Amino acid sequence: MKKGRFLWGIVIIAIGIIFALRAFNINIPVFFDGWWTLFIIVPCAIGLFTEREKLGNAIGVGIGVLLLLACRDILSFGMIWKLAVPVILILIGLKMIFGNLFNKKETAVYEKIKTDGQELKSGTAIFTGSKINFDGEPFHGAELNSIFGGLDFDLRGASVTEDCVIHACAIFGGIDIIIPENLNVKINSNSIFGGVSEKRKFPFREDLPTVYINATCIFGGMDIK
Repeated sequence: MKKGRFLWGIVIIAIGIIFALRAFNINIPVFFDGWWTLFIIVPCAIGLFTEREKLGNAIGVGIGVLLLLACRDILSFGMIWKLAVPVILILIGLKMIFGNLFNKKETAVYEKIKTDGQELKSGTAIFTGSKINFDGEPFHGAELNSIFGGLDFDLRGASVTEDCVIHACAIFGGIDIIIPENLNVKINSNSIFGGVSEKRKFPFREDLPTVYINATCIFGGMDIK
């Protein structure tokens, strides 16, 4: 059973039990001050357990809780507006700092690259466009940044013989990463008002090297092709 269906099933059962108890004159408040915020909090909370991209859901839960507190007169709506941006920035920062702690394989690969002294390819596009191609060169990893620009990173001509890592950040910009079919891909994304789109349809194969992509998108986008 999919986790999402299971969690939504629990929510629906809980609602059914509440209404059933009301038939026995056991009144559990359903429409309380701020009840409508549950339409924000519950779906986002479930998304934290069921979706790969968790940052947007975490922000949704935070905003929903703040609105609920305001409706309960614990906080003022004026205070909500003052807290909204700091809360969002804190969540983004925490995700960027601690996100990799939960991806041990990616961290191990990155540490091995640094320990072996292997070169990391660097690519940056700021208010411009840039293309990076390979001609049989060995590839171990890369750090890519696009800020108000566009960056094309094509691995089809690279020589990849072991697992590697790409750290990619798109801020008000876009990054296209082209990966040949003889490589696996695993993506860890941190996105706010942006996202990562994986357009590859190749199945994962245990006998092939894996490219671990750690993507950060803030008002930007990334396509994995």
